[in-house]
Amino acid sequence: MSTPSEIGDVVPAPQAESWQGDVALGVAAWTGSAGGGPPAPPDPVALGPDADPESVARKILLDQLTGAARSRRELSDKLKAKFVPDDVATRLLDRFEEVGLINDEAFARAWIASRQPGKGLARRALAQELRRKGIDDEIAREALDEIDPDDELEAARVLVRRKLRSMQALDDTVRTRRLVAMLARKGYAPGLAFSVVRDELRDLHSDAP
Repeated sequence: MSTPSEIGDVVPAPQAESWQGDVALGVAAWTGSAGGGPPAPPDPVALGPDADPESVARKILLDQLTGAARSRRELSDKLKAKFVPDDVATRLLDRFEEVGLINDEAFARAWIASRQPGKGLARRALAQELRRKGIDDEIAREALDEIDPDDELEAARVLVRRKLRSMQALDDTVRTRRLVAMLARKGYAPGLAFSVVRDELRDLHSDAP
């Protein structure tokens, strides 16, 4: 059984359900930089090739997590790029998950919350992004199921309205083609895209003087 000295005096991070995508507090607890804990250890990366691989890997992970959440796959890829041995990487990644510093479920929800309203992305596009981040399909599906269909529809309408402002000189045929193509790139199904574009063009004409 590991002792505190073997795992770097880990202070457990908040439970996964309260995790909001900002791991700064958890990292501070891990390094001892918050709450009057012991000072952070020297940077093992700066110690050269003879530095302990586990210390090097821990420093890499903490640097990656400072100020931003990462998926386990992203962190694993970073360790691999730094030639951290696989057994060391797996052991540390498992430990970071245990204390809540890595949480793919919370990461997926936070990613959707930041990308769906801001970029207007539909479920299909978000699913592709999460897959590229290394999020398991089942985890991604559960997070995507939390999206309100009405919110997705409204996001599509907002995208079309914004784009229409720069298309005043075009006829409806060209507008429709370009707007549907734009929604398709955002991950919207063709049927929904055509419906939204048709409704917005109708509203545009009805509001015209």
